[in-house]
Amino acid sequence: MTRPPEPGTILHASAVAWEGRGILLRGRAGGGKSSLAFQLMALGAQLVADDQTALAASPRGLLAWAPATILGLVEARGVGLLRADPAPPTPIALVVDLDHAAERRLPDRATCDILGIRLPLISGRDNPHIPAIIVQILKGGLAEDR
Repeated sequence: MTRPPEPGTILHASAVAWEGRGILLRGRAGGGKSSLAFQLMALGAQLVADDQTALAASPRGLLAWAPATILGLVEARGVGLLRADPAPPTPIALVVDLDHAAERRLPDRATCDILGIRLPLISGRDNPHIPAIIVQILKGGLAEDR
């Protein structure tokens, strides 16, 4: 694995990669970041980082990777730390906020800015289908703005 760039920041977030595209999972402690990461990994995603994600702006976009101390480790609540083959530094394509639920059935597009990079943002709290939704977004994208 090539040496990742120096981090611009480390967020309390988890991240997984789907076919080279990253999903940043953010939310409060105990809010389901690791659980969602496990569900996505069961669908074919690869672990980038669990609980602490290093991020840096780059020509490829916002890159994410695991700090060396937790590389290849993911927490299973009530079980302990599990090993997983880590993805290399991965450009983030989507941010999922697990602290908020969508307020409307068809919400307006949302974005967030991390280190000067604007990224699509979806709310994921209380949505039992969010793993499949995330995979479909990465496969087919979001429909054109309404």
